[in-house]
Amino acid sequence: MNIALLSVSMNVYSTKRIAEEAEKLGHYIEQVDHTRCSVKLGAGKPFIYLGEEEITNEFDAIIPRIGAKVSRHGAAIVKQFEMNGTFSTARSLSILRARNKVRTLQIMARKGIPIPETLFSINPDNIKEQIEILGGTPVIIKLQEGTQGLGVILAETKKSAKSIIDTFYKMDTSILMQKYIEESNGEDIRILVVGNKIVASMKRTSEAGEFRSNVHRGGTTGTVQLSPKEEFIALNATKHIGLGVAGVDLIRSKKGPLLIEVNASPGLQGIESATGVNIAKEIILYVERNGRKRRR
Repeated sequence: MNIALLSVSMNVYSTKRIAEEAEKLGHYIEQVDHTRCSVKLGAGKPFIYLGEEEITNEFDAIIPRIGAKVSRHGAAIVKQFEMNGTFSTARSLSILRARNKVRTLQIMARKGIPIPETLFSINPDNIKEQIEILGGTPVIIKLQEGTQGLGVILAETKKSAKSIIDTFYKMDTSILMQKYIEESNGEDIRILVVGNKIVASMKRTSEAGEFRSNVHRGGTTGTVQLSPKEEFIALNATKHIGLGVAGVDLIRSKKGPLLIEVNASPGLQGIESATGVNIAKEIILYVERNGRKRRR
């Protein structure tokens, strides 16, 4: 198969690993920088260009690794490949759903997937009341489109929460607030789903003095045994968002597991190192099972 790996650089662990496994399995794979791609519409069929080179029908499948800063353009490029009949491990709509935390949580709430108590608003005039609706401080304040733990703040007092929220509102920045789950103890669980199968999972623990457990924020990783409910949440969250490959983040609370986030471009380094599972190979095998069917 001819596979396009939509990524801005090959100097990223996940991108390199996926390319390595594709080549080992006998496929041609090319890194395609989606920020350099253009789409020409009108006057006949649409065309996709990489720089000046036309690549409309060059690939049997694409594996999108779309960064947060170019989500909309990246999703538009993915959409054009989809409309041309090219198989994608992530649909364009699913990429945009997963990128927006509020949209993800709205879908989860509608489908009955347990999530932390969450509130979002743009009203700067009743911030105190918003905090009280969540049961008071401490609260977690998140950018709606943050990644890797960036834009996630723990506000421990009403005064600090009000100051932070007011600042974001004045900057016209979309945020959400969540009830702080103290018993999670700075730990979360990352579950990697490929197709309709959980291929790996790990526990992430924050470093001392830090509540965010992301590996990019200095968190440590370890193995974890998933409960049936955690497996159910991960598989169904991935299905409801519509992703073929996803990283699902959960925390454990007194009321049971709660979904925090679904990631459309999960990093592979931490979880492959922690588990020893060849996730990159699982992704290519998933493309094999589905890409050829779509092209036929």
